[in-house]
Amino acid sequence: MMKKYFLLILITLSCLPAIACDICGCGVGSYYLGILPEYNKRFVGLRYQHKTLMTHLGPLGERTPNTADETYQSIELWGGWNIGNKFRVLAFIPYNFNDRKAQTGNGYKDGLGDIALMGYYNAFNHRSTVGEKLLVQSLWVGAGVKAPTGKYEPNERLQVSESPNNFQLGTSSTDFTLNAAYDIRLMDLGLNLNANYKINTENKYAYRYGNKLTLNGLLYYKWRFFNKLSIGPNAGLLYETSQNDVESGKYTVDVSGGYALSLVGGIEANFGRFSAGANYQNIASQHLANNRAIAGDRLMVHFSVAF
Repeated sequence: MMKKYFLLILITLSCLPAIACDICGCGVGSYYLGILPEYNKRFVGLRYQHKTLMTHLGPLGERTPNTADETYQSIELWGGWNIGNKFRVLAFIPYNFNDRKAQTGNGYKDGLGDIALMGYYNAFNHRSTVGEKLLVQSLWVGAGVKAPTGKYEPNERLQVSESPNNFQLGTSSTDFTLNAAYDIRLMDLGLNLNANYKINTENKYAYRYGNKLTLNGLLYYKWRFFNKLSIGPNAGLLYETSQNDVESGKYTVDVSGGYALSLVGGIEANFGRFSAGANYQNIASQHLANNRAIAGDRLMVHFSVAF
């Protein structure tokens, strides 16, 4: 029975549509979750993310005098609330810092990003034994909404005809997500799978970012000390893929869309009510914005308190 459920989840995740939004993981609209902090009822915390992107590249992906080096940083207030045994709500309030360096001129902007809310339902939770070892499985599925709280500057789009429309604090659109999270653990060795599909709508400036799919799988192991401290290294893959953006409901934006595949390594620690973690994402393969953009490696650090 366990093998049947595991195979079903893998098939479900692999068959989701392979289309997505902003330049895979950079700029607005990234919803990488990874392994959630340990908590029974509620938690609140901060996440810091650092990402880089080269834009205004030549047609073969080469640097030109117009090439810009962009850095996207965010500090995010996030939290989760388990309602009974069947429901879970996650909320994200980001504050973004965008920085651009180029021979043609530098740019900087910071401010509130797009606030997001996600709801999950516990579709499956099962405990069994394999020999004398405990096997635990869970499947959470749900949906979410992203509000247009971040500032969007339409003039930015007009100035970057040969670069993705990524240097924004928000999308100025109300968007929706479909989510799934599956975890299987044999004693302290586990596998965590996450899928997030983001459906974008056209904003009031007649611009629509393409829908976005994020898939990641992490293998982890937890060492436990003194009955209170647990340390769990993890490693795996993160795949993101993007559909082209659309203007005025019919014009495809060539310099948009693409995919990125990253190798992920990190560590999670839990001590009583307190959790902390970090992961590094090394981009192994990518093709973004018709080869006019190259994403760099990324870092995420988080800290949270359960209550």
